[in-house]
Amino acid sequence: MEKNRNYFVAIALSVLIVLAWQFLYMNPRLEKQRLADEALKAQQATEQAANPAANGTTTPATTAQGALPGQTQAQATASREEALAKTPRLAIDTKSVSGSVNLTGARFDDLKLKAYRETVDPNSPIITLLNPADTHDGYFAEIGYIPDANAGTLPGPTTVWTAPEGAKLTETTPVTLTYTNEKGITFARTIAVDDRYMFTVTDKVTNGGADAVALSSYGRITRYNKPTTPSVYVLHEGFIGVFGDQGLNETKYSKVEETPVTLDKATGGWLGITDKYWAAAIIPPQTTAYDARFSHFTDGQPRYQADFKDDAVSLAAGQSVEVKNLIFAGAKEVPVIDRYEAEYSIPRFDRMIDWGWFYFITKPMFKMMDFFYRYFGNFGVAILITTIVVKALFFPLASKQYASMANMKKVQPKMEELKAKFGDDRMGLQKAMMELYKQEKINPVAGCWPILLQIPVFFALYKVIYITIEMRHAPFFGWIHDLSAPDPTTLFNLFGLLPYDVPHFLHLGVWPLIMGVTMFLQMRMNPTPPDPTQAMLFTWMPVIFTFMLASFPAGLVIYWAWNNTLSITQQSIIMKRHGVKIELFDNLKGVFRRKPAPSK
Repeated sequence: MEKNRNYFVAIALSVLIVLAWQFLYMNPRLEKQRLADEALKAQQATEQAANPAANGTTTPATTAQGALPGQTQAQATASREEALAKTPRLAIDTKSVSGSVNLTGARFDDLKLKAYRETVDPNSPIITLLNPADTHDGYFAEIGYIPDANAGTLPGPTTVWTAPEGAKLTETTPVTLTYTNEKGITFARTIAVDDRYMFTVTDKVTNGGADAVALSSYGRITRYNKPTTPSVYVLHEGFIGVFGDQGLNETKYSKVEETPVTLDKATGGWLGITDKYWAAAIIPPQTTAYDARFSHFTDGQPRYQADFKDDAVSLAAGQSVEVKNLIFAGAKEVPVIDRYEAEYSIPRFDRMIDWGWFYFITKPMFKMMDFFYRYFGNFGVAILITTIVVKALFFPLASKQYASMANMKKVQPKMEELKAKFGDDRMGLQKAMMELYKQEKINPVAGCWPILLQIPVFFALYKVIYITIEMRHAPFFGWIHDLSAPDPTTLFNLFGLLPYDVPHFLHLGVWPLIMGVTMFLQMRMNPTPPDPTQAMLFTWMPVIFTFMLASFPAGLVIYWAWNNTLSITQQSIIMKRHGVKIELFDNLKGVFRRKPAPSK
């Protein structure tokens, strides 16, 4: 029993360290960042009000603003509306996205996601993913060709493509853009989009000149700013890609700010930039070798860039060649990402979603949860049912755990006799106790396995709730309108009855309180540890967890409260079956019973 308690204490302390880091470091950091963002927006609004003509006098886009990978790019000064109005555009309109392709550079720099809004308010603006290079939040994808002496001017950032009059890009109407250079080389670029977020860019290049040329294509995802919300330890945001045999590469913004990351030449794969819920990536031709890199530029407009360059292809006079690239820009929906991986044979494209180290647990758990969601129509209910399934799977282990505890309790008198017999002879005592365990067929660490095995399951569920877009703005019942956000209520204004807001760190909602109560009851199912330090830890742990989990996603807190409730029921059944006394009511009486004063 003593060893089991030590294991539990060690596990609890480990979890407490993680939660303390979240509560004491990450939460203040997020709050500080939020206040800084609000101050920046207020400052920008003041500047615009003081100089209303500034946005109307911005110079047109220059060659520098559309620079090739690695070259200088001028500072962005225009508003989004002005930037969109400066260049000819091809409209995009599907059931999932809207926006336009900039015909200058055939650049994907205007994209909105119709199915997603900025907040749970149904009237809030829809998510804007890509923005023109002239804006402060520039974020775009581009495919072009590296200049060649014999080939003349090849398509790049400043190339003006020609689109058919009145053309619109939809899921049923691809559009072909054309460009012919001074050497007679013709480029016919056909852009198609499916019903979700995948664009297919197919270039048919015909050499109408007299000389052979060498063509090398490039692709890049360029972004000016990092996410305003600091990333947390369980989530990767930044550069990402899979490069042939090199496999998955996840590189943080901070690392690239120090030094560029150059990848070895690879064949097959993809690369881009990922956020928590959104991503933009280019999938180059899967049979052509390419060089790739992740970079950060500070020459002019600071920007982050993931780019690649194909090996050159020779094109004789009169010959044609076809180059096909894919561009993904949209929401990281699990079924959609999986479909793209299978349909286009994109290696490990599903790792665009950060399933984490426990990938083999996290993704199946999401699949199970998604199955229940599609049946019941509520992700909160899906979490509850998934918890029941997990508890059922662990029931045999839990039964062994409490059987071991029952056996340990039965041999407790014999262990006390051995302690009295061997005194300070620790080696002799340990050997005698091992013999006792062997005779009684007891495994002293058997009770720890269920706890150890459930830790990865817990973190896997945390990942599912935190990273998957399916949980974003997913309601439960009552006041929970977003399972991926903390419980919005707080005890310190009587859950909204008092007309004032409380500081972020004092948000202590209904569900965290329910979780704390269930955790307290679960810990009181067993005898109070005799060691005063352990007893104090077990007494205060539910209180500490209640405050720390108040800032966690509501879905996770609901899971933990429900899991505690099931554990209490399960433990009661198993302990009764093995003849072990349930200490809950005695312990509760002990908590509220006044201790007698010590006799003099």
